Amino acid sequence: MAELVVIGGGLAGSEAAWQAAQRGIQVALYEMRPGRLTPAHRTGDLAELVCSNSLGSNLVDRAPGLLKEELRRLGSLIMACADATAVPAGGALAVDRQAFAGLVTQRIADHPRIRLRREEVTSIPQGTPTVIATGPLTSEALAAEIAALTGQDYLYFYDAMAPIVSYESIDLGRAFRASRYGRDSEQGVGVGTLIEGVGESLADFSSEGDYINCPMTREEYERFVDELLAAETIPLRQFEQEDARFFEACLPVEVIARRGRQALAYGPLKPIGLLDPRTGRRPYAVVQLRQDNLAGTLYNLVGFQTNLRWGEQERVFRLIPGLERARFVRFGQMHRNTFVNSPALLRPTMQLKGRDDLFFGGQITGTEGYVGSTASGLVAGLNAARWVAGQPPIVFPPTTMLGALCRYVTSAEPTGFQPMKPNFGLMPALEKPVRRKRDRYHAYVERALADLAAVVLSS
Repeated sequence: MAELVVIGGGLAGSEAAWQAAQRGIQVALYEMRPGRLTPAHRTGDLAELVCSNSLGSNLVDRAPGLLKEELRRLGSLIMACADATAVPAGGALAVDRQAFAGLVTQRIADHPRIRLRREEVTSIPQGTPTVIATGPLTSEALAAEIAALTGQDYLYFYDAMAPIVSYESIDLGRAFRASRYGRDSEQGVGVGTLIEGVGESLADFSSEGDYINCPMTREEYERFVDELLAAETIPLRQFEQEDARFFEACLPVEVIARRGRQALAYGPLKPIGLLDPRTGRRPYAVVQLRQDNLAGTLYNLVGFQTNLRWGEQERVFRLIPGLERARFVRFGQMHRNTFVNSPALLRPTMQLKGRDDLFFGGQITGTEGYVGSTASGLVAGLNAARWVAGQPPIVFPPTTMLGALCRYVTSAEPTGFQPMKPNFGLMPALEKPVRRKRDRYHAYVERALADLAAVVLSS
């Protein structure tokens, strides 16, 4: 039986290697770090999270939460490690990024059918089944190889990461602990509820105090916006300026501010569901901080991806009440993300059209976000293993979130194709229309999990 080559040790590559190895396939997993780092990575750990430490909603009646549950039921390594290293984040699943990456690295290194090779791959193997999961920071040499192979110009957009501050430097005399409405911003159905049956009771996944909130008065907000708009950013190179596209979910905070003076108040600084205990009233705006490690010594600024110069970040972000003396452990940064034109190049099995033994997985395919990246990596690894074993590939039904996401990125209009994160709008309509949104989402979930179970049983 041929050995499967997996290129890239991020979320998708680690998941692809694990899925194939769990199915009896010998895998060679290539990761160029730590010998060669990317502009965003800092360690040699597999599955290092370079932006937020949050994997999004953990509520099963939310699209990201449903995708997580589907991945868990398919034996996802990434989800198992995320659950084991989770930190408080209300209804979201956030992790201690160091512990998470360390656990993924350990599990991969300990697997008897995975050889972890720390070297850069600069050309696509010929005559060898391969999964390319090099992510949005694919090296220039391999990106050129992909472009030459596909005959397509690969696209790119920009992603940005938020700064992290030390907990001890936050002034809790001004900031306060709370989750929106004393819980996640919206209640959702617990996994256990749906496993037992339909059920109508809601499970509250969060506890009070998971977030630190920095409240702003109108005057403080206006001053902050003024200084943010006037702050100096790191200039883009000429060719980057000509085609600088940002994925909507990762817009730098200064880009949002340029859309209008109230854009931040209705975006990452929205105060809905929060009361300032000092006044008993809702603040004009709120900056939320989320725990970034298990020890609770680090917190990241939620939604504060930025390309401001580091000195400007200190100056402007210290205008936020409670962060006047903040110690920045990591400044926000922006980096270029690469993805292929998947609708023109890939099948829903994540195979390259015209070469059955070559698979793509992760954000390079346009499945956006940590969990979306993991999902397409799982599909690529699972189907690569089946190809090696002489079995037909699996196309997950579009009634599952996994299938809907893979179908979208491989069948959307190729012209102007942009990455997509999981959302219920990707799924086919229910046979019987359901008017109430909550009930409709419940129905989506029940159908998805039932159809996923049928696929697992039939394969």
